[in-house]
Amino acid sequence: MSKNTNKHISLSLPASSGAGSTPAPPKGIAIKPGQVICGELEMHIDRGGVWHYLSSPIGRKELVRLFSTVLRRDDDGDYWLITPAEVGRITVEDAPFLAVEMTVSGNGEEQIITFRTNMDVLISVNDAHPIRVDINPDTDEPSPYLVMDGNIEALITRAVYYELVTLGHEKDGIFGIWSSGSFFSLGALLAKEAGT
Repeated sequence: MSKNTNKHISLSLPASSGAGSTPAPPKGIAIKPGQVICGELEMHIDRGGVWHYLSSPIGRKELVRLFSTVLRRDDDGDYWLITPAEVGRITVEDAPFLAVEMTVSGNGEEQIITFRTNMDVLISVNDAHPIRVDINPDTDEPSPYLVMDGNIEALITRAVYYELVTLGHEKDGIFGIWSSGSFFSLGALLAKEAGT
């Protein structure tokens, strides 16, 4: 039985930095004087978007939201919690956030598709926040993502993705959706699944 973690969480508790070693800084993220690089933290985010500390889910949504505001992704694709005092790397199984709800305003090429994440952040699909879809080569299953600020992504949940597919159209042999005046591919394979 897993218990919720309501313990004090400090970035100064690295999970795996060897004695005397200096952890490598995040690539492409400026570290300010006085910020301590803690190395690997005993924190991870699972595929379901659940944040864990010391192998237990963090039960306080307010605490998870706070951590989510200092989450950054470096040039190597690694995820870091960066506070004014400390910097520590965390493990993310897939994407750190989930797109759990979708709304549509307008129609046609000018419609605007907006997602709500599991952190209650609203993000509209546009050129700065596109949708991308990975196809698993073994199962042909799609994994759709919403690209957020800082190249951080939200995995679009299956139910929301199926809702999104119903808005799809074919353009030049590609199946996709319109949002904010731009066309976003959902992939040629998906056209067959959607029956268009």
